[in-house]
Amino acid sequence: MELPLWIDFFDELQNVRGRSQNTVMAYRRDLELYIEYSKTNKSVPGFYEFMKKHKLSTRSQARVVSSLRTYFKYCETRGQTCPELRELKPPKVKVGLPKVLTPQEFQQLFDAAETNDPVKTARNQLTLLFLYGLGCRVSELISLNVADFNATDRWIKVLGKGSKERLVPLTEKLAEELTKYLRDSRPALMKENSPSILINDRGHRPSRVDVWRWLAAWSLRAGFAEPVNPHRFRHGCATALLESGADLRSIQMLLGHASIQTTQIYTNVTTNTMTRTIEEHHPLSQLQEVDK
Repeated sequence: MELPLWIDFFDELQNVRGRSQNTVMAYRRDLELYIEYSKTNKSVPGFYEFMKKHKLSTRSQARVVSSLRTYFKYCETRGQTCPELRELKPPKVKVGLPKVLTPQEFQQLFDAAETNDPVKTARNQLTLLFLYGLGCRVSELISLNVADFNATDRWIKVLGKGSKERLVPLTEKLAEELTKYLRDSRPALMKENSPSILINDRGHRPSRVDVWRWLAAWSLRAGFAEPVNPHRFRHGCATALLESGADLRSIQMLLGHASIQTTQIYTNVTTNTMTRTIEEHHPLSQLQEVDK
């Protein structure tokens, strides 16, 4: 089975809507999954069972359906008739609270990132400071360039989803560590000219795989049961700021969320924390039941 307007749709995604390469590839994988199913079955309801057989979680199924609906909507704007658009309904996804990285866990990882080589230690610990201090995504982290850093005004330019740029202020600690790293450590890591701030062990810009591999190694060394997911730093950054009194709008700008509704999920995290704190420490929780 071939889907109509295939080339036009992906051209629209990348060059008109400005979707990132990773997003475009995700759309492609989702549509190819539907093509695979359609080779032997034309019933749209059966596609949900097909996705389950491919061990897709409910959240992943919702993403696939969203990709397909975006595609079919595009086709209908170009005069195509797409009954699938009415039949494809996203499954209900239970929204769970994000698992945050606590300051104590960050300190454990920070200590575990230390090596016998002070140059690599500086690179490792700066990576962690970026993830936790900026709340940035891995794709944003590895795309940071030296030219993006303004040492005088203490901010850095981050390239987010859809090639949207945002200026993120740096704490005094992070600005100092970055300046020191650029002066003393980065030149020793480089093997060729590169605009990248972070440099991997091969002397090049690190990949997403590099960052995941680093985190896995540091997590193991820190004694964690499983590798720390990069997104936990992002959740931890947002939650810590919210608990310290930062407003949602500022956190939205920091994280690069398109909608403040995405940022509001962190209020649920802090509410849970508050409930536990009150339960543990409020005087009323210590009262014993009076015998009647």
